[in-house]
Amino acid sequence: MLKTYNYANLSVAEVNNLVQRNVDAANEIRTVVETIIDTVQQQGDRALFDFAQRFDQVQLDKLYLDKAELSQIATALLPEQKTALEIAYKNIWKFHESQLKTEDKVETMPGVTCWRELRPIEKVGLYIPGGTAVLPSTFLMLGIPARIAGCKEIVVCSPPGKNGKINAFIAYVAQLLDVDRICLVGGAQAIAAMAYGTESITKVDKIFGPGNQFVTKAKTIIQSTTITAIDMPAGPSEVLVIADETANPAYIAADLLAQAEHGIDSQAILVATSATLVEQTISQLQKQLPVLPRAEIAAKAIEHSYAVVVNSLDEAMQFSNHYAPEHLILATENWQQITGSIINAGSVFLGNQTPESVGDYASGTNHTLPTSAYAKAYSGVSVDSFVKKITFQHLTKEGIQNIGPHVEILADLEGLHAHRNAVSVRTQQ
Repeated sequence: MLKTYNYANLSVAEVNNLVQRNVDAANEIRTVVETIIDTVQQQGDRALFDFAQRFDQVQLDKLYLDKAELSQIATALLPEQKTALEIAYKNIWKFHESQLKTEDKVETMPGVTCWRELRPIEKVGLYIPGGTAVLPSTFLMLGIPARIAGCKEIVVCSPPGKNGKINAFIAYVAQLLDVDRICLVGGAQAIAAMAYGTESITKVDKIFGPGNQFVTKAKTIIQSTTITAIDMPAGPSEVLVIADETANPAYIAADLLAQAEHGIDSQAILVATSATLVEQTISQLQKQLPVLPRAEIAAKAIEHSYAVVVNSLDEAMQFSNHYAPEHLILATENWQQITGSIINAGSVFLGNQTPESVGDYASGTNHTLPTSAYAKAYSGVSVDSFVKKITFQHLTKEGIQNIGPHVEILADLEGLHAHRNAVSVRTQQ
């Protein structure tokens, strides 16, 4: 069920091969996505209607739901469901609001003052995945920091259901976030629509949101071919669990399956200090998997997941940093001994009582995180993702006299005499 490797017996090449995921070696996904992007760029709304029929098997009358329609859809929720979404909303808002800080001005030398100020990105696009699971939690994770940042226009795209509508949970989140409309567009075509704009969808400055390999590929192509930025290449979800003898195999199995049920291309990795613990976890997987409503999906994800047996927690951390997981769970009572060794991870869950699910939904941290080893270079979404930080500087007469001679020398060194003169005309007065 879970293929097992012994870390000590693996060569460097074998480890490198093991940590690779979602590789499009033959460029098959790229080819499909490039065609979709080109079609949307050329045909606009017409392409989106066609793709809805082709990919979502639904014939749409229009490409969006307005505020009144969203309000009507949201009435289907039970009171306890609304309460759960409101608790998540409050916790996520509280955590992200703390990230919005005014920075101090710094006098780098007498008369020379420098500082940074935040400005929101004006138009942002939020992609809320649909597919095999509808994710109102992702809507909260993206919409809340966008609101806190003060973005002027928030464009939301999510795939339509078979009835041509969206889920009541997403509709209620739209109310919580005061979003005026949701565009009924999914997949790579949604990314293209937000990047180029269509008759119904506004062109945005930056696109946010996770998705499958087609969505991720569309985001990376858009970033390299347009002036539209992206949050990160957030693709199929993944978790890596580091566990020792203090861990509970039932908890480990539950955490692995929680990630596996996202989709067949998700990955769940166990790195354990004991082969016995791996065997016990596999036994728990066999017990827990069959009763899951999404057992078929989770089983396929487990097929290309694996376990690695290591000699110590330090060795486990070496492998984890190489893998650079989206989610890292330290299933050990000794987690404080190794947190300082974490170099590459999207979000970390500490101890046996901290399931990854709490971060997915309601603890407050953001669940839009880098996957496929992009945690080596990217952070998860935050308020910072929705703002630009502009630098300012102000010089007094004393300041230009103090710093001017040094700038003149540096300009001479680079042979940029106009740069020198811009200082000289001030210092020689």
